[in-house]
Amino acid sequence: MHLLIGMDPAVSLSDFIRQLKISTSSWIKENKIFPAFSYWQEGYGAFTLSAGERDTVIEYIKSQEEHHKNISFMEEFRKLLTDAKIEFDEKYLR
Repeated sequence: MHLLIGMDPAVSLSDFIRQLKISTSSWIKENKIFPAFSYWQEGYGAFTLSAGERDTVIEYIKSQEEHHKNISFMEEFRKLLTDAKIEFDEKYLR
C-alpha cells in the first residue's frame, strides 16, 4: 500500500502506522473487502519529500498497478533504499 500523507511533527510515525493498521484491519475484515486478508505485514517504509515533489509522487502512486508489472515492489523498495544510501537488513524485507 502506498500512502501520501501530511503529518504534524508532534505525531509519532510508529503510533500513526500502528493505529492505521489496527483500524484498517478491522474495517477490511468487517466489510469483507479482501476475503483472503488476515493481517498486515510487520514493519513499514516511510520517506519524506519536498512540497515540489508532491504532484510527481501522487502520479507515481496512481500508476502503481501498471508500474509494478515491470518491477516488483521489493525490487523497487531495495533500489529506493540503496539509492538513498540507507542501510537495511535483508531479513526485514520479506
